[in-house]
Amino acid sequence: MNAKLLQELLSAYGPCGAEDAVRQVCARELEPLVDDMWVDPAGNLVGVVRGGDSPPIRVMAHLDELSMIIKRVEPDGSLHVTQLGSMYPGNFGLGPVAILGDRETLCGVLTLGSEHTTKESQRIWETKPDQGGQAMDWLHVYVFTGRAPDELAAAGVHPGTRVCVHQSKRNIVEFGDYIGGYFMDDRAPAAALLQAAHALAEADHTLAGDLYLVFTTNEEIGGIGGSYASRTLPGDLTVALEVGPAEAEYGTTCSGGPIVAYSDAECVYDKTVADSLMAVAGERGHSPQAAVLGAFESDSSHAKAGGLSARAGLLCIPKLSTHGYEVITRGAIDAMADVLVGFVDRWPG
Repeated sequence: MNAKLLQELLSAYGPCGAEDAVRQVCARELEPLVDDMWVDPAGNLVGVVRGGDSPPIRVMAHLDELSMIIKRVEPDGSLHVTQLGSMYPGNFGLGPVAILGDRETLCGVLTLGSEHTTKESQRIWETKPDQGGQAMDWLHVYVFTGRAPDELAAAGVHPGTRVCVHQSKRNIVEFGDYIGGYFMDDRAPAAALLQAAHALAEADHTLAGDLYLVFTTNEEIGGIGGSYASRTLPGDLTVALEVGPAEAEYGTTCSGGPIVAYSDAECVYDKTVADSLMAVAGERGHSPQAAVLGAFESDSSHAKAGGLSARAGLLCIPKLSTHGYEVITRGAIDAMADVLVGFVDRWPG
């Protein structure tokens, strides 16, 4: 694992539809490893490794992160925000946020308000477990900016502006055999895809067919970039690289090997693809975990469910606290990259 690169990817702001900073890091790393590279009209970064005459494969990891979007600017300069992707305020925690204005990035604080309040402060009271008992939601919180509306307008802050977890909360934490941080989804798989590209570039043989490495946009809001790439790039197989839930419900653990999905909420993945991923992972000593996922979607399942890809596969890094403060093992990125290299080298077969 390239810890420095992973930290750089985690530090870059990349909300849905504004993934430029993350895409620039990936483009810098990818360009010397591929035969051609471009950014498509959906904002996806695409690199291709030329191979033989077999059908091409598309492998995808997404650039975007869970974030917030401004719904309105209040007269006192505070911001009413809502989710951009499936998550809740508690997933991020209250604290500093980055407001990505058109002309300036500002700091604000995502806040609920004082706990030293009574039922008269209804919005706060509702969230107290021993009082209102409601789960904290977006109607309960706001972003305090400390700025007047005209100052915010001058910085280019308005409805539609993205708001992200602040840089100060984005450092990797290392403990034992594990690392933790916000936005391992999907920066860890993106790092694995780049690592696999390095390995393939150093190999002394040609792949059976062309391999398209795609860093996609807007995955968290419906797999938009991945669906576009599946429709416009050659080939009939899309494989998504993701993080997968390590939960008893699925029989998966964070300490186990890569998760290979046989289905999720959007589609049933192709059994021959899943079986091949399982076989490669097993042969390479990575103890793969087969899973039937429920509340989960990916670029490849969106593409297959929409009829944009005839075949689909999903390979996941097992992770605690998906869509929260996420934890993976130190070796998880290396294992995903190794399985991917083995899979594309073998496929079709």
